[in-house]
Amino acid sequence: MADKGNPLVTLRAWHRPLVVLAGAMGVLCAASLLGLLVDDRTLVNAPIWLKPFKFSVSIGLYALTLAWLLTHVRRGRRAGWWFGTLFAAGIGLDFVLLVWQIVVRGRTLHFNQSTPIDAAINNVVAGGAYTAWLMTAAVAVLLLFQRIPDRALRSALRWGAALAVAGMYVATLMFSPTPAQQAVLEANGKYSTFGAHSVGVDDGGPGLPVLGWSTTGGDLRIPHFIGIHALQVLPLVAFGLLLTARRHRVLESDVVRRRLVRTTGAGYAGLLALLTWQAERGQSVVHPDFWTLAAATGLIAALAVAVKLSLRVRPPVGSAEILRSAR
Repeated sequence: MADKGNPLVTLRAWHRPLVVLAGAMGVLCAASLLGLLVDDRTLVNAPIWLKPFKFSVSIGLYALTLAWLLTHVRRGRRAGWWFGTLFAAGIGLDFVLLVWQIVVRGRTLHFNQSTPIDAAINNVVAGGAYTAWLMTAAVAVLLLFQRIPDRALRSALRWGAALAVAGMYVATLMFSPTPAQQAVLEANGKYSTFGAHSVGVDDGGPGLPVLGWSTTGGDLRIPHFIGIHALQVLPLVAFGLLLTARRHRVLESDVVRRRLVRTTGAGYAGLLALLTWQAERGQSVVHPDFWTLAAATGLIAALAVAVKLSLRVRPPVGSAEILRSAR
C-alpha cells in the first residue's frame, strides 16, 4: 500500500480527473508540435498552433501539480475531490473550445466579440477560467487546515496555492477595454474586440520567441504566467532545500527551511507585484525604466537580508552554560 504521507505517492492515488486532463494536454501538446511543423497558417501574426502548444504545456503541468496537492488533503477530502473535478471540467471545456475556435475556425479566442458565436465562445471560456480560479482558491483554503509533517513543505504548498490564485486574478485585468476599444464603443455603441493581453500597444506586435510576450509594450500574460506557476516553484524550492540539507547542516532544521520557503514566497509575491505594475504602465519586460530597476534592486536587497536572517540558527537551550563550563 502506498505511503500517503510521501510526496511521491503513486499516481493511482492522485486525483483522477486532473490526471486525465494532464494526459489530454500531453496529447494536445504532441498534436500542436506536429501542427507547428506541417501547418503554416497564422493568426494575429503567430503560428495558429502556437497557443494550443503553450497552453497545453502550462495547463498539463498545472493539472498534475494540483492533483498532487490534493493528495495532501485529509480534512475535507471529498470537497477537495469536487474542487479538482470542477477545475478539470472547466478547463477541459475551455480547451475543446480553444481548439475549435483557433484551429478549426481560424478565429481569435480571447476578447473576440465579432459575432454572436464568437462572443458566446469567449464568454464560456471566461466562465471556465473563472471556475478554475475559484476551485484553485478553494484548494488553497483547504490546505490551510491540513497537518503536513514537514513544515517547509507545508509553507510551500500554502504559499504556492495562494500565489497561483493571485496569478489567476491578474488575468482579469486583461478583460477591460483598451482606450481605442472604449473610443469605438462610445462612437458606435458596439465593439468587435473587448480586452487585450498587451498594454499600450496592440496585441500581435513584436514579441519574445515562442512566448510571444510583447517587446514594445506592457504584457499582462507575464505576471499571469509567473503567478500561476508558483504552484510548481514553491514546492520545488522546499524539495531542493531538503535535498541540499544532506550537504549543509544548517538546512537540516525544518525551521530554517520553512523560513527560507517563506522568504522565497514573499520574494515571489514581490516579483509578481513588480511585473504587474510594470505591465500596467505599458512597459515591456525587456525595456525596464529607472523605477522598475530601482524596485527590482530593492526587492533583491530585501531578499538577501531575509535569507541571511533565515539561516540564523538559535543555539539549543542551555548550550551557553555548557560552553562556559567546558572552558
